[in-house]
Amino acid sequence: MHDLNLIRHSRVGMLAATAILVAACGGGGATTAPTTAAATQAPPSTAPASEPAASQSAEAYEVDLADSDKYGKFLTGEDGKTLYLFTPDTTTASNCNAGCIESWPAFTIESDETVKGGDGVTGTFGMITRADGTTQVTYGGHPLYYYAADKAAGDTNGEGLFDKWYLVGADGNAIMGASTGSKGTY
Repeated sequence: MHDLNLIRHSRVGMLAATAILVAACGGGGATTAPTTAAATQAPPSTAPASEPAASQSAEAYEVDLADSDKYGKFLTGEDGKTLYLFTPDTTTASNCNAGCIESWPAFTIESDETVKGGDGVTGTFGMITRADGTTQVTYGGHPLYYYAADKAAGDTNGEGLFDKWYLVGADGNAIMGASTGSKGTY
């Protein structure tokens, strides 16, 4: 009989422990808040690890160098398309806006994207905020653009246009290999 009472007390104890556990984990009232808070507080050690994973999935544009017999080495962006600078720009502002930007698309990125230099591209990249709110990439202090008339990788149809548009060298300076005056589209 003593053994039977012991078994009954063990079962009651186990039921009581189970009830307390259920109340603490999923019951209502005051016990829910500390459990939720503790669960919310535990993940911060994993949250920073997941943030870099998210940024690793963001696109990283690589700016490379093309080489031509006529101009030497110059910067290229996405799909090997040539990058240009516009001499009326400043280090903090683009002066190619309405009427210009259609022919000279700005090299822009989203807030979660990055830009890095490929082999031989060792200058400094930066960003400016354009009048339309987009983020434009700069190199050596020059806002960067593509030229709409360049159809293939390495095309240099915009070089020297209006004596204001130039290829960008690895050092960030304009390549003024050929001044072509006012040919082409502004």
